[in-house]
Amino acid sequence: MGVDTSFVGRQYPPEEVYEVGREALRAFAEAVGAAHPAHTDPDAARALGYRDVIAPPTFAVVVAQRSDARLVRDPAAGIDFSRVVHGEQHFTHHRPITAGDRLVATLHVDAVREAGGHAMVTTRNEIATEDGEPVCTAVSVLVVRGQQS
Repeated sequence: MGVDTSFVGRQYPPEEVYEVGREALRAFAEAVGAAHPAHTDPDAARALGYRDVIAPPTFAVVVAQRSDARLVRDPAAGIDFSRVVHGEQHFTHHRPITAGDRLVATLHVDAVREAGGHAMVTTRNEIATEDGEPVCTAVSVLVVRGQQS
């Protein structure tokens, strides 16, 4: 069974809130080599005008991939997670993510393209605060390898 192309246009509404913690931001910053003190030191972040430490730009992938998992886990979508490769990722930030943010993501399935026995699934997560303030648009391409590869 391949990826169900009828999922294009499907939307998954926000589920659980992701609360951004300082420790998660510190660990992520260390993992990606983001050394600016605004990622780990609240005083450094406040000196720049932020209310708390700010996330490295790619931190939004944490929220986006949690949201993408809803599609991958949906048995009707026909996605075998063991065959998934993260193909692309793009972010459009509307404002920085800061410690203390309570974020939700609305998942959109924007495209499913088949080529060479594989499927490329384009998802878009509109990440916002739980009060609806836009924070980031995260676009991912998941490559679902075909059965022959």
